[in-house]
Amino acid sequence: MADAQRAVGAELDRIAPVIDELGRRFAGAGHELALVGGPVRDAMLGRQHNDLDLTTSARPEETERLLAGWADAIWDMGRAFGTIGCRRGPWQVEITTYRSEAYDPTSRKPDVDFGDSLPGDLGRRDFTVNAMAVRLPGRELEDPYGGVVDLAHRVLRTPGRPEDSFSDDPLRMMRAARFAAQLGFTVAPEVVAAMTAMAARIEIISAERVRDELVKLVCAPFPRQGLALLVETGLAELVLPELPALKLERDEHHRHKDVYEHTLTVLEQAIDLEPRLPGGGPDFVSRFAALMHDVGKPRTRRFLDDGTVTFHHHDVVGAKMTRKRMKALRFSNDEIDAVSQLVELHLRFHGYGTGEWTDSAVRRYVRDAGDQLERLHVLTRADSTTRNRRKAERLQRTYDDLEERIARLSEQEELASIRPDLDGNQIMTALGIGPGREVGAAYRFLLELRMDQGPMSEEDATAALLAWWAERDER
Repeated sequence: MADAQRAVGAELDRIAPVIDELGRRFAGAGHELALVGGPVRDAMLGRQHNDLDLTTSARPEETERLLAGWADAIWDMGRAFGTIGCRRGPWQVEITTYRSEAYDPTSRKPDVDFGDSLPGDLGRRDFTVNAMAVRLPGRELEDPYGGVVDLAHRVLRTPGRPEDSFSDDPLRMMRAARFAAQLGFTVAPEVVAAMTAMAARIEIISAERVRDELVKLVCAPFPRQGLALLVETGLAELVLPELPALKLERDEHHRHKDVYEHTLTVLEQAIDLEPRLPGGGPDFVSRFAALMHDVGKPRTRRFLDDGTVTFHHHDVVGAKMTRKRMKALRFSNDEIDAVSQLVELHLRFHGYGTGEWTDSAVRRYVRDAGDQLERLHVLTRADSTTRNRRKAERLQRTYDDLEERIARLSEQEELASIRPDLDGNQIMTALGIGPGREVGAAYRFLLELRMDQGPMSEEDATAALLAWWAERDER
């Protein structure tokens, strides 16, 4: 408790230019103001943030008036929910009127009513660790639901009955999994029970809100914890059914891996490899590709007469399933394309053997990966989960060799931007033709030639083009 108090005190001193001034402004106008929720929780955990959430007895129009002349910028996109946002120097601040809200059983949107007390406002929040506040400007801690104790025990509970909380806002069930993944906390048994019993209630929530929670969960420090909770409670069946489907019923001889556990291990290994990526992570695309890379296995599983199991073409099937699921969750086209491409390519390396690929095959690997090449490196390496240490080391050495070959060829040929040795104008001049489909066909021929043989001089490329054109005319 003393450590938490010291941590909070240090954080309040750091953000004093914001909270002390605003506290005095609102108090002078006869209104209450408190720092609330995540900033208070994270202060107790020793984390610093410049995004501050506050709550007040003032109505939105009064909040906006009190911020005028103090804030560098003000916005009111959340006015309908009682929220006015502003920026002051490096701090982003959102101030929300005390409120109570509940979902109609058939509605996706909450009905918002303004409240009249801080304890009442805290009682409608999702979890006790988010239902703490610091009154301003006096800095008194308000913790009516035991958030400090739950924070110390690293457990997620709801301020009231979890059934009431999840009925009011079913997205809180997803948030429980997300906070478990972000904070590494356990979820109280009664909360897990309520999530399991009420999982179907998530269906009234918009796909966009579910997607946003899923992204935060996948990008958290402990995504396995949150994903396992979604599967355990049945929520995954409704928001990401491809994941629990990986819990294949094993054949009696136990001759194939537990695909679900393998997938979570690949995700964790991909996270470990994120420092290789530009920016260093967390990287949603590579993490979600790791999560989805084997989702085609249940549909392609076949048992052979000798008892072995095959999953032929699960990469192609999985890419289509990934695209369909991400569209349903309203991801952007760029994200859908990137993740689906990685899922489709994740097996390509296994044709490399011990280095038998020709330079042409290496060029095609780079071309097909395009701007996802670094992520493909991460996914392919992460997908090696064999317990046989010698085999794992051999696979890593082989992939090291492939990356070295890519680097050498890239240095020699600028692989990332491979183009034919003649451009469209040169093709038309050489063949004496104008724009049209023939130019496209010639371009594709030269691109394949470039892949097979590497760079050519303009003279040699022209000769090859003319020979191809003549042979084409003869047919």
